[in-house]
Amino acid sequence: MIITSAPTSVFESLESEVRSYCRIWPRVFERAYGSRLHDEDGRTYLDFFTGAGSLNYGHNPPALKRALLDYVARDGVVQGLDMFTSAKRAFLEAFRDLVLAPRGLDHKVMFPGPTGANAVEAALKLVRKVTGRQTVVSFTNSFHGMSLGALAVSGNAFKRAGAGVPLAYSVPMPFDRYLEEDGEPDFRWFERLLEDRGSGLDRPAAVIVETVQGEGGINVARPAWLRALADLCRRQDMLLIVDDIQMGCGRTGAFFSFEEAGIVPDVVTLSKSISGYGLPMSLVLFRPGLDIWEPGEHNGTFRGHNPAFVTAAAALNTYWTDNQMEKQTLARGELVEAALGEIAAEHRRRGAAYRGRGLVWGLGFADPGHAVRVRARAFDLGLLVETSGPEDEVVKLLPPLTATPEELDEGLRVLARAVDETV
Repeated sequence: MIITSAPTSVFESLESEVRSYCRIWPRVFERAYGSRLHDEDGRTYLDFFTGAGSLNYGHNPPALKRALLDYVARDGVVQGLDMFTSAKRAFLEAFRDLVLAPRGLDHKVMFPGPTGANAVEAALKLVRKVTGRQTVVSFTNSFHGMSLGALAVSGNAFKRAGAGVPLAYSVPMPFDRYLEEDGEPDFRWFERLLEDRGSGLDRPAAVIVETVQGEGGINVARPAWLRALADLCRRQDMLLIVDDIQMGCGRTGAFFSFEEAGIVPDVVTLSKSISGYGLPMSLVLFRPGLDIWEPGEHNGTFRGHNPAFVTAAAALNTYWTDNQMEKQTLARGELVEAALGEIAAEHRRRGAAYRGRGLVWGLGFADPGHAVRVRARAFDLGLLVETSGPEDEVVKLLPPLTATPEELDEGLRVLARAVDETV
């Protein structure tokens, strides 16, 4: 049988030039289940990208699909703005009982809109409203979204340039290990700027941080660094925002990525895998004392997407009633770490190095073009991986948390072959 490539002309003629993922994976995908995608030509791909981390439980997880189909079949409310609905109640109860209460968190829950950028914008707006200050501190190689406020606290020069206007009211600070590889976390320079009235740094409203910088190159903050940052924020009267949009919902092991450090942020942003099914949904969590919003002061038409509430509640009740998902993620992360260690050792002359936590890992190279070539060759061999870092110098792995050991081994063998076959 001769297989011809599915037509893409309609996309190329009508869709904006801004499209990106379809350029690096130029196939028309039709079906997906678990850890695999299937294109219209009948080829199967192992997915170690998982919708940029929005599919932590894989494609079309059965328990979530059943809950969604049942809800739609009985004419459940789909668009509810911020009205009370049974679907929202079920999600909030599950989130309180399975996520917040077991961790001793009393944070309020806000539905700001459907995307991670919506959550970041709402968080920035809230900390400025609470403190009456404007500046927010972010970190080198950070990424928080593509809207103007989120870009202002992001580090990537290419993405910032797309704003077309000055990005103000933010100041960058060095992320962990940005200036040194070893040694104790040191915030003396930051604190000196805060205390010196001649430093030029306006008193910040907050600091926003990722515990693992996904788009920035899989840069992992040490628990001690995060604790030192949280302590600095307390002493200097700054609110701490943890952006857990990509690293939350179990990606690093625990439900929240900051749990390992033993810190409690003032504000947390969640999106991507919170719906569990790839449906648009985001949350902002904040301490009760920060809830000074006036009714309707921040809103959005799609902040009440009830199908996402349904699948989100199903995800919590399926995967987070105990600590088995966390244990599984950490154990399978060790498999990935061991395999990447072998690949890096074999290609040390190319500057190969690896880093990560849980089931988010990066394999970096001295030559940025090498990572891009690895990504392309892996796709030819049936594996989806992305690149990250300011020069796309890191191959980024985000396999489903539900991937079997056999699937992980398969994907890692493909990755090793792709590295071997590219120069």
